[in-house]
Amino acid sequence: MFPAGRAALSLAARGIQHTAVRRAHRKHEPNFHDKYGNLVLVGGAAVFTTVWGYVLTQLGIEWGLSPVGRITPREWRE
Repeated sequence: MFPAGRAALSLAARGIQHTAVRRAHRKHEPNFHDKYGNLVLVGGAAVFTTVWGYVLTQLGIEWGLSPVGRITPREWRE
């Protein structure tokens, strides 16, 4: 390996080691996701359920999933 490449790898490894040591000795401070993550998830699920509940029950969409009674046979041409 070239000396410049070896030096770059050792600097990168040293930087990662320093970052890991700093994080290990630091107290964990709750961030936004720790504080409000579950609340945001529950709120989103509630909005999703409410909106789709309205769409499926109140808008009067005619789903028409069954073709029975809609398809009429044509006369066979010989």
